[in-house]
Amino acid sequence: MASITAAAREVKCQGASFITEALVRSACAAAGHRWRRRVLGPAQTLQLFVLQVLGGNVACRAVAHLADAACTPQAYCAARMRLPTDVFGHVAAALTRAARRRTAGFGRWRGHRVLHVDGSGLSMPDTPALQKAYGRPQRGERPGFPVMHVLWLFDAATGLICDFIVSPWHTHDMAHASKLHAAMTPGDVLVGDRAFGSFVHLALLLQANLHGVFRLHQRQIVDFTPGRKHQRRRRKADRKGAPTSRWVASLGDRDQLVEYFKPTTRPTWMSADDFAQRPAAITVRELQYTIARPGFRTTRVTLVTTLLDPRRYTRDALAELYHARWRIEINLRHLKQTMKMDVLRSTTRDGVLKELWVYLIVYNRVRLVMLDAAARQGVEPDRISFIDTLDALRYHPADVPRLRLAVNPHRPGRHEPRVIKRRRDRYPMMTRPREQLRQTLGIVRLVA
Repeated sequence: MASITAAAREVKCQGASFITEALVRSACAAAGHRWRRRVLGPAQTLQLFVLQVLGGNVACRAVAHLADAACTPQAYCAARMRLPTDVFGHVAAALTRAARRRTAGFGRWRGHRVLHVDGSGLSMPDTPALQKAYGRPQRGERPGFPVMHVLWLFDAATGLICDFIVSPWHTHDMAHASKLHAAMTPGDVLVGDRAFGSFVHLALLLQANLHGVFRLHQRQIVDFTPGRKHQRRRRKADRKGAPTSRWVASLGDRDQLVEYFKPTTRPTWMSADDFAQRPAAITVRELQYTIARPGFRTTRVTLVTTLLDPRRYTRDALAELYHARWRIEINLRHLKQTMKMDVLRSTTRDGVLKELWVYLIVYNRVRLVMLDAAARQGVEPDRISFIDTLDALRYHPADVPRLRLAVNPHRPGRHEPRVIKRRRDRYPMMTRPREQLRQTLGIVRLVA
């Protein structure tokens, strides 16, 4: 018993030292969680969980080796299950608020803080509980594993995760996008892809004194002809192929102010009362620019934004701002591949949510260390190697404030093909339960 207690105290001297006893006690109080004295209390359990994720989301049996603790895997798993999900959420929220206060004035764009939004999927074990909670994609005749839809909100300058929302797999990104507005402050600019440029979302942003820059949906008809007519001003026979927006003013070449009208049908994710409160029309800005690279087809990108001043927010500046949106793909790659979050390990709904909260804690910790290293080494934060920072926290947590971390070379516009280099085994995919396959193949299970 004494050796386990000493090992639990030893955890604080390693990579989870920022998870303090006072922080976890405050989170337990906020969540209304009471506990009796145990070897693995809430703080020690959360510290071990952080080390588990920091070590690559290893199996529970390996956690004792990582922390040099004398506890069994069963004891650690039981301690994780006892700790409510809300405690993880309160700890993560407190650390996130502290990180955002610390970086509040960093990397402003035209005086605004920029945030990136995007959705992604996370796979998990094939259990009835997770199937019911999140559903699973159907790929032809082969049912997939349960997949969770996660809508992420990242700070563009620091790479920090500001918030995320979890939902079943078959959920549109816009269904919960407005809930992320609570993590934003007036004047912030939200940048996203085609899914977020709808009338309703733009109206919600304007009413909250927020801004948006989104790629225009491919079904939206755009016409930059000055003074052109829209569908309501045309005869019914001539309305097909005409834009639904009303032209207001021209701001330059392929740059204009237009008026969007409230659609006649409300989105399925919005209640009738909320839809009725939206304005009848809003004024937004549409602009188009061209991307031309040798050896590639020329691409035209059309944006819609609530930033209407053409002098303060030039077309080139907005094009550069939207182009930087692809950093969110790098952030998600670090989470899902570098940190091995693409497949969660827990078999219950509460378990996978706890994993997500701990991943947020560890990821944001890595980002803060990168910011400190960038200031110390005199480079931009995105030049600091994420993998090298993660390794430093794993193996040299006490020396991180003094370490000189690896700096990636400056390679603007670099793109790599999204292909798999190593060949996979040519076994067929599992399309039926294992027991049915045994019977089909005539595999006999020998019983001793």
